[in-house]
Formats: sequence, C-alpha cells, structure tokens
Amino acid sequence: MSQVSDISWPVLRRIVHEWAGASAELAEVTPLDGGCISTTLALILSDGARAVLKISAHRVDRSYQREAHQLELLRTAGLPVPRVYAWKIGSLDDPFSYLLMEYIEGLNWAEAQKKISPAEFDELQADLAALLHLMHNTTAARYSRAEPQSGDEFERWSPFYHHIYEPIWKGMEKSKLLSVRQRKIINRVRDRLDHLLDHNDCPRLVHWDMWASNLLVRPDESGRWRVAALLDPHCKFAHVEAELAYMELFHTVGPAFFKAYQKERKLGEEYHRMRKPVYQLHSLLNHTYLFGEKYAAPLAAALERVSGLV
Repeated sequence: MSQVSDISWPVLRRIVHEWAGASAELAEVTPLDGGCISTTLALILSDGARAVLKISAHRVDRSYQREAHQLELLRTAGLPVPRVYAWKIGSLDDPFSYLLMEYIEGLNWAEAQKKISPAEFDELQADLAALLHLMHNTTAARYSRAEPQSGDEFERWSPFYHHIYEPIWKGMEKSKLLSVRQRKIINRVRDRLDHLLDHNDCPRLVHWDMWASNLLVRPDESGRWRVAALLDPHCKFAHVEAELAYMELFHTVGPAFFKAYQKERKLGEEYHRMRKPVYQLHSLLNHTYLFGEKYAAPLAAALERVSGLV
C-alpha cells in the first residue's frame, strides 16, 4: 500500500503550483479514504482553496487518465461529479502519477442515512433515481468500457459480461472457499449467459461501482438533502440492470429508489427472477476474490439462488 510518507512536501508543492500558480502556498495535507494502490489526500492552501489529490508514488498509473475521462463523461451527461484540475501519468524521470480534482463538501451516503429522517432519506433516494436516469439515458452502439482510447467493443451484452468477469473466475476457480458443487454451478451459469442475460435494451452509460462510499450528499439551500457528487467511477456502456442489482445487493438503495426509478424505466419479471440473481452472484464472486472469506457466506447463498436457473 502506498504511504503518505512516500509523497514528499516538495512534490505536493510542485503539483499545487502547477494548478494554482507559483504564489500558491500549501498549508495543510489530510489523508482521505482511498484505494489500496493510490494515496488520497485533501490539499488545503493558505487562501482556503481546497482540492483532492489521488497520487501513486513510483508507478506508471494510467487509471487517473481513465478516471478523468469518465468524470468528464458523467459531467457531460448532467451528473454532479468533481471537476478535474489536472492529471498526469508518471515516468522514469518523474515517477508520480496523479489526479487532482475539486474538493466537494458532503457526507457519504451511509453517514447521511444515519443522520436524516426516513422521509428525508426516501426523498434523497428519489433524487439519486433521477440522476441515474440522466446517466442511463446516455447510450452507445456497442458494449464496452468507457476508456479514453478505443478498446474492445461487443455487439452483444453477454460476451462483454463474460469478458469482464472471466479474469475474476480464473482467479477464484481453485479457491478453497468454493466447493466442487459451487464450481459446477458457476460453470453452468457461465455456459448459459446468453440465455440468462437476454434482454432487448441497448448499451447505456453506467457508473459500475455505485455504493455508499462513492456517493456524497448534503442539504441544498432549502435544506433538502441532495446528491452532491458521484465519486470513483468505473464507467462502462453496459446493461443498466447490472448496476441496479449491485445497488440492491449492498443495500445502497431501497423501495423508495426503485419506485422513483421505475416511473420511467420498468423492471420486468425476468429481471427479478433471472437476471438480478446472476448479476448479484458475479458481484459477490468479485468481492470474495478481492476481500476474501467474509463474502464466502453471501456468495454461497447467491449460488443457491441461481442454482434453480441452471
């Protein structure tokens, strides 16, 4: 894991000067929650200006270019996201990759839920549903990752979905957390994705990691709670139901969200009966791969739910 101590004050001052000018003075640096590779810092200048810096020491990290591209894609779609001030891919001569962006005040989604009334939270969920409609209304001709350079594109959804999750399955197929029977169920699901995920929608822009820590909220001028920013996108042009199933799986949203969302886009019986269990299975497979045994029991339950479909 990157350590804050790896990032020297002169490096931070240079980044600040490139952003805010040579007269800008860095007054305070505060660590924020970030990923397992990058260090995430709040930078506070002597004049009170603030920014968020994601930085990787001694790494050529192209993820920051990708995140900057995706934040701009979401902004163009009408979503509230941090403005990108600068990004850089490190080199041998200057071995720091970083993304510098707007600091946005707010609580994360889970913190807000504890603080506000149930009625206020229902209204906040309706606000999120409206924003997701904006995002999901951005469409593409083919399924793909939302990358700054063109990459693999797929005419049909199930091959793209298989492409996303195959590396995760390869990493899990010999895991001691899976029984022989569970491996067989996963293999049957993989063989039947064409049938299980069949739908008549088009590729739509999705965030792909929509959970509590990636949602900042705050009251507006009238005191009504609203989404202030979507953070840390992993955007794709995909099937929107995969995003909705993920949000439901990790209890990010509840009935108030789905009631508001379905006013414009109804989720059919096949979503609830067939596609949602498959999407949630793969999300839990990914979490078990990344985070280990604590997700083994939810994964086993998801496998039982899917077993009747295959």
